[in-house]
Amino acid sequence: MLHQTGCSARVVKHCDAVAELAVEIAQTCKERGLTVNAELVEIGALLHDIGRAKTHTVHHAVVGAEIAKNKGLPEAVVSIIKRHVGGGIDDSEAEELGWPNDIYVPQTLEEKIVAYADKLIEGSRRVPIERTVNSLSRKIPHGAVERIIKLHVEMTTLVGDCQCRP
Repeated sequence: MLHQTGCSARVVKHCDAVAELAVEIAQTCKERGLTVNAELVEIGALLHDIGRAKTHTVHHAVVGAEIAKNKGLPEAVVSIIKRHVGGGIDDSEAEELGWPNDIYVPQTLEEKIVAYADKLIEGSRRVPIERTVNSLSRKIPHGAVERIIKLHVEMTTLVGDCQCRP
């Protein structure tokens, strides 16, 4: 589906790497007694950047969600795509971006896993969260960086720090 919509080989490779890590995180959650839909995590992670077929801006989240809706994908997958950017986009940022009135911060465990795994993959390589935070600190608002750190704390509380190493 990524190829069909026009995603580059680089984007597909990134999505594969995010999916691999996201599934590992989901399995760790299951081992720790949490209820998580690992198949949804895998599908959502594989498709999280489908909007990059049309744009490489932050808008790829809403563009991707629209592509997924038009392809008849389940709402749970659409939500993962729409909510994976950073640690989420809050209401005021979404309004500033001109996005439709909606929720763009990860809500479910599956959405959080995909968003978090995406922050630990640069290109197709695993990187420590500190690298992502340092890089994004120069590009995005402080509140957005704080949401990434909050997501990191939440996820490491659930699964430990083992997922964060390259």
